[in-house]
Amino acid sequence: MWSADKYNSGPFDRFSLLIPYCLDYIRWDVIFDAESPNAAPDVIFGPEDDHFHPFHMLPSPESNNNCLSDWNYKDPSRLLTLIQFLRDQYVLYQRKRVEEVDDERLKFEISTILSREGIEMYTGSNADKLEEVKFAVPLLDMNINKMVSCCPWRYSQKIYLQVVYPVGRKYTSVPSAPRLKLVSSPELKALFSIDDVKLPSWVDGMKATFLCTSGVFTFLVHFMIPTQFPKQQPAVMLQSSQHFNSQMAPLKSRLISDYPWSPRWEPLQMAERICEFLADEALNFKRQCSEGQVQ
Repeated sequence: MWSADKYNSGPFDRFSLLIPYCLDYIRWDVIFDAESPNAAPDVIFGPEDDHFHPFHMLPSPESNNNCLSDWNYKDPSRLLTLIQFLRDQYVLYQRKRVEEVDDERLKFEISTILSREGIEMYTGSNADKLEEVKFAVPLLDMNINKMVSCCPWRYSQKIYLQVVYPVGRKYTSVPSAPRLKLVSSPELKALFSIDDVKLPSWVDGMKATFLCTSGVFTFLVHFMIPTQFPKQQPAVMLQSSQHFNSQMAPLKSRLISDYPWSPRWEPLQMAERICEFLADEALNFKRQCSEGQVQ
């Protein structure tokens, strides 16, 4: 806290706030006017957020009323309501900035996670020199507080997946892999730390596996996801859950990459075209397994 009058030690009418955001903090200065205590405060955002205009993002001017237009200095909840509103607008502001980043892989990943609640995103201030985009993804759809007897916490505890995407490096032929880390809320970290939990590296050829059925035929579908996904399509391999070779190893198809794909398709169309292909390929694979044409 400090005073606007640096020489006469006037009343402290301004202070700084560290706002938790995207597993880090943003600093805002809240400035009241000691000579006009009835007036609403000014809020000064950080220098990296020059283009953040929270009230310009609202659908209509009437939306401002609850925060500033009818400011009541006697209501102790008004300042908290204002800060919460500004933070909510900042979440939308940062999401819009991330969506504007010219990176096809990032755009695809965003389209797959927007339905999840509580995700926060962050970019730097200079789009021309942007090097990374950060995500904070809350994990575990369970109440951690109820898992701890005599829970001392006032607020709900969370575990997050932090994902840092390198972007904007046009001179590299192969994009760098995202960095992954688990992060817990400070109160939870004081009880037990997850810093030692090692996540697998995001490497070229990461695998995603799904259990599928076609009639009574049960099989696994393995997707080998390249670092340049979705510009480069995943390779696919089918594995039977019902057919085995002489060494009792499950029968597998060849690695398939000659199926319909375009990086210009929307994610939903990509998924639909893969499903259509797999519906036909599953019948061929079942026949090949039954006739002993695969190993």
